[in-house]
Amino acid sequence: MQRKTFLKQTASLSALSLVQGTVPTRLDRQQADRTKEAKVCTTCGTHYPTGKVVELCPICLDDRQYIPDTGQGWTTSQKMEISHSIKIVKLQEHLYELVINPKFAIGQRALLVLSPGGNILWDCIPLLDEPTMAFIQGKGGLKAIAISHPHYYSNMCDWAEQFNCPVYIHQSDEVFIHDRGEYVQLWTGQQQPLWDGTRLINIGGHFPGSSLLHVPALSPEGTLLVGDTLYLSPSMAHFALMYSYPNRIPLPLHEIVRIRNRFAQLSFDTVYGFYSYQNLTVDVKKILNESFQRYYE
Repeated sequence: MQRKTFLKQTASLSALSLVQGTVPTRLDRQQADRTKEAKVCTTCGTHYPTGKVVELCPICLDDRQYIPDTGQGWTTSQKMEISHSIKIVKLQEHLYELVINPKFAIGQRALLVLSPGGNILWDCIPLLDEPTMAFIQGKGGLKAIAISHPHYYSNMCDWAEQFNCPVYIHQSDEVFIHDRGEYVQLWTGQQQPLWDGTRLINIGGHFPGSSLLHVPALSPEGTLLVGDTLYLSPSMAHFALMYSYPNRIPLPLHEIVRIRNRFAQLSFDTVYGFYSYQNLTVDVKKILNESFQRYYE
């Protein structure tokens, strides 16, 4: 789809109804009660359904994450609704950032992509409140949620149930799904086409199923939403690729080479990463290639 066509069609998104079905602007009472009682890991933000016996968060027990020295911490959605809210920031005409305020867990953000064929929530944050639901519904709702890697599973099933849409997760990360629900849709292979030219691309590295969302219409040469498959430095001058970022575990060189070859096949000029500051729109490929080269030296 040409970018002009995309912009013209997306202008009317707020008037669209959801393809997947009607979505309530208020949380369903039964589902809301169940959600409020769910256990939430305070380190990574993963939700565990009511009735599931979990003493230590399995996501944090993996060597890419960690259990704090102070021990496993838990909260509930009900407590979070009192102490936290969701801040929505417009990054460009068809892209919004959703982030929990004040910072919670690892500080991850979700990105809302507005698209004529249906909106996509890229990655998930461990809170869903009624103002956020109303905002998204006002933009046309969600046709799908797509997850980059397990640190973003959060309360994905709550989001999917409220918006009546699938959650796309690469099959290689299936073992990390602890709340499967009825909405999770596993995909396989190197890419999964969606609509309007948008596609999911499996890159691997951080996790076997680590994936990107490629959105051609968001910028002249295409935009990549990368989670932390690529980790942009605060200097905005270097990308890191690691097996574990908090535990400082590097990827082997052969993985770096493989990932570099995968990126060489993609057309893009803009990258949005894991944290709010990780928005790069200038010299993206130059910085990425220089970053890869450092791993060879």
